[in-house]
Amino acid sequence: MFKYLINARRSGRTHALTPHLSFRAATSRNIVTTSPKQHRLFHRRLRRLLRTYTSETVTQSPATRILPTIQDEHRELRDHAHKILNSANPDEQTRYQALLTWELARHVVSEELVVYPALSKHVDDGQDKADKRRIEHQTIKEQLNAFQGLRATDPRFAPTLEALLDDLEYHFKQEESSDLPALEDALSQADSAALTKSLDRTKMFVPSRSHPLAPIRPPFGTAVGLLTAPMDLVADIFRKWPHPEKS
Repeated sequence: MFKYLINARRSGRTHALTPHLSFRAATSRNIVTTSPKQHRLFHRRLRRLLRTYTSETVTQSPATRILPTIQDEHRELRDHAHKILNSANPDEQTRYQALLTWELARHVVSEELVVYPALSKHVDDGQDKADKRRIEHQTIKEQLNAFQGLRATDPRFAPTLEALLDDLEYHFKQEESSDLPALEDALSQADSAALTKSLDRTKMFVPSRSHPLAPIRPPFGTAVGLLTAPMDLVADIFRKWPHPEKS
């Protein structure tokens, strides 16, 4: 749980979030201010957001097998991208940019830590398939890293997203038409359901922003994710998100 990763105890006028990110460090990066009012606001937002990272409140995938679960995630990512491209409102685009980044970054890393090791283990040519998808993921991470930092008014905003979406569509097709059906055939229903549950749980602990230089295989990918995710979480608190009724 994040309560083991983020230590929010009071320490003088600062609050230690991780050994690498204190309130003063965050302030130096213009993330928060150091006024008492801002501290209280920060902690309210932090507690609210942390609730989404507990096993009791994280929404489990409605599908019980890994193939339909990943297909559902692909559809959701595609929908977020199209909402951005079809909108003429920079504020709405910014909000869905944050949501797309949050969903896609977690999806990619969780696949690398959970799905691809299973693919390598249970499918005859699974290692080759997993290696190819990891290469595609690296390109996607680099594109997402470029996109997540753009303002909606930047002329590069839409073209960058369109290029990312094109590569995502190819990647989705490879997974859904070849890799995941082969994995499903190799797994029992119980094992497939367990893999889906593991995928859901892993998303609670992985970064919510793209970090292309991070390791892509366990155990190093897992360790880096555990260190990076809390810092992403702090920044996420201050981003604009789609209104609940529109997300």
